[in-house]
Amino acid sequence: MDRTGSGRARRVDAQANRGRILDIAEEVFGRGGESASTEEVARLAGVGIATVFRHFPTKALLLQAVLVRRFDRLRERAEAKLGAEDPGAAFFEFFRDVVADAAAKIAIGEALLDAGGDSGGEAAQASAGLRRVVGALLQRAQEAGAVRADVALPEVYTLLIALSHAAAGDKALAIVIDGLRPQGAV
Repeated sequence: MDRTGSGRARRVDAQANRGRILDIAEEVFGRGGESASTEEVARLAGVGIATVFRHFPTKALLLQAVLVRRFDRLRERAEAKLGAEDPGAAFFEFFRDVVADAAAKIAIGEALLDAGGDSGGEAAQASAGLRRVVGALLQRAQEAGAVRADVALPEVYTLLIALSHAAAGDKALAIVIDGLRPQGAV
């Protein structure tokens, strides 16, 4: 039995390494997509490649963990907006945040698909959780009269994806947001 506490220190160190690896992987894969390497992640995280693979045995599992973490953070941000006093403002603020954040998420998601990972796995489950919360945000905004009643969640996701892939500027985003508002809304 380890009475010195060094086993606990190793676990804390391993958790810190895992967190650092995920932080760096998110940055590296968000920038470089599938062409980014786990070796670069290890180097920038200040750990050996064996440490990366001890935590994430394949590149696909590393990418999946990064994507799950991003979906979870977005879901938490959306959940925080569910109680907002102005549901319309909360919905559109979240919409803008997702578009601003999307380029890296898309690169990571495409890299995960290229690596052959997550068909129906953790990232898909995290995405479904996010989708449910975004649906609730949309419904609240519609009930408040801030979003057109004929707009459904699939259309919102299509717009988010299109704007994200197009790396749309502020003007294109403003046009889409205006189009989501009911006729005559300010």
